Amino acid sequence: MPLVRISLLKGKSPAHIKAIADGVHAALVETFFVPADDRFQLVHQHERGEFFYDADYVGIHRTDDLVFINIVAAHGRDIPTKKALYRAIARNLADDPGLRPQDVLVMISPNDRDEWSFGNGLATYVKEPVAA
Repeated sequence: MPLVRISLLKGKSPAHIKAIADGVHAALVETFFVPADDRFQLVHQHERGEFFYDADYVGIHRTDDLVFINIVAAHGRDIPTKKALYRAIARNLADDPGLRPQDVLVMISPNDRDEWSFGNGLATYVKEPVAA
């Protein structure tokens, strides 16, 4: 279960924001093989004074259409899979809502499966030992 945090400047339409969220989720389904109904996303819209970035870091020119996408997901994906995810997200967001690939910044924050609780105070993915 990835948890996706999407951050961007305030002022985009609800359709634009939904297209970003949909494009990220579609890329996760395609490349990370996340089930289609495994969708947990938070969108954070920031005022100008709360959103800072270097416009040309590592030689990539960014604009105010920049979107930060932070994906918290369990360990276990190899580098080619992660690279496929980055490409799929950039492609999807270029298709809709029309973002430049240079304005799509993605970071993956891996964690372990025992660090998730989906509710009821339980470590959802932890298998309890069977009593003898």
